[in-house]
Amino acid sequence: MEPDIKQTKILCVEDEHFISELYNRALTKAGYDVKTVLDGVEALKEAQTDEYDIILLDIMLPNMTGLDILDKLRNPAEPQIKAKIIIATNLEQSEENRLAVEEKADAYVVKAEMTPRQLVEFLDQFKTA
Repeated sequence: MEPDIKQTKILCVEDEHFISELYNRALTKAGYDVKTVLDGVEALKEAQTDEYDIILLDIMLPNMTGLDILDKLRNPAEPQIKAKIIIATNLEQSEENRLAVEEKADAYVVKAEMTPRQLVEFLDQFKTA
């Protein structure tokens, strides 16, 4: 009997179809169980199911920003989720804003500085840290 190896579940919240497809392919190929969501409101609902180990969260999304989602998920008055939240953005932010985001998120990456392969390597290290 084979051991029960739990697959890491990732919610990829990315409205750019090209980027979301690149991430989905790379992460799936690396053995992750990936669900992609393109809309902020849908992303919040999906995140609140608490079925994910990691949420890869873009900031600029239709209908609700990633920052609004992060605020709701990290609000102490709301039920807490187990997922680690990684902000993935290309949006230029001031150092002050970035630090404020990093206080609520578990990690922060700049998409333009990271290939899909590097993202997989980052997540492989991140989930074991």
